[in-house]
Amino acid sequence: MELGKKKMLKSLISKVIKSLPFLAPNGARTRRVCYVSDVDEENQNATRVPEDVKEGHFAVVAMQGEETKRFVVGLDYLTDPAFLKLLEQASEEYGFEQKGTLAVPCSPQELQKIIENKRFNVTS
Repeated sequence: MELGKKKMLKSLISKVIKSLPFLAPNGARTRRVCYVSDVDEENQNATRVPEDVKEGHFAVVAMQGEETKRFVVGLDYLTDPAFLKLLEQASEEYGFEQKGTLAVPCSPQELQKIIENKRFNVTS
C-alpha cells in the first residue's frame, strides 16, 4: 500500500475510533444530526456503549431518506473497500464531527449486502 493511502487510512481510522462512544439505539436521529439534541443528555449518552456492542465492534446506522437501520460491525470492516467507500461518502455528507453512532448515507439493504459479501469472502 502506498504511503499516502496508509496515512489517509490511518487518519480515517483514528477519526472513526474517536467517534466510538455510541448512543443508545433508541436515540433521536435526524438526517444530518445523529444524536440526541439536548446537550446534557447528549454528553451523557455519548459516553455509554450499548450492551449489544461488543469489544472490537462499533455501531453504524445506514440512512437513506426516512429509512434507517442500525448495525453492529467488527473493526475489520475498516479495511473493507466497499465499507471504506461508504465512510468517504459519510465524511462528505456529515463531516468528521459525528457523535455517537456512525451514520453512513446508504440504504440499509446496501449496507447489509456489504456485510454479507465480506462474510462470504471471509468464509470462502
